[in-house]
Amino acid sequence: MQLATVRIEKPENINFILGQTHFIKSVEDIHEAIVQTSPQMKFGLAFCEASGPSLIRWSGNDDAMINLAKSNAQAIACGHSFIVFLDNGFPVNILNTIQAVPEVCGIFCATANPTDVIVAETAQGRGIMGVVDGNKPSGVEGEKEIAERKSFLRKIGYKLS
Repeated sequence: MQLATVRIEKPENINFILGQTHFIKSVEDIHEAIVQTSPQMKFGLAFCEASGPSLIRWSGNDDAMINLAKSNAQAIACGHSFIVFLDNGFPVNILNTIQAVPEVCGIFCATANPTDVIVAETAQGRGIMGVVDGNKPSGVEGEKEIAERKSFLRKIGYKLS
């Protein structure tokens, strides 16, 4: 077995969701879940098929997000993995809906942070072992940082006053 890291390539403020699913039907079901939950969201989705022709299947409603999804799926190249890139929305808006798609096995991360995907390769193929999502903590928040966090969440509308 060989281990490698794959850096997610994307613009700085673009969010993505990386997960594992188990069936080709996932492409259409995840697409439908996103548009039914957040119709204004721009997104691109790519799924690495793990059997048969083993193609990268894709969908979405925005060419830039679709291209990001396809190119990153090609770089990751792990069977039954999927990646969704988002614009005009955040993972928190659709994460529960995607997790409720029957074929979805799990989510590795949902972030806009710089991310490395840890990949294992065997004679059979490749699989995602985990992710490194952003930076390690620089310390523990104090009263000032608590106040800033609470203010920010209210400013962007995720918490009420």
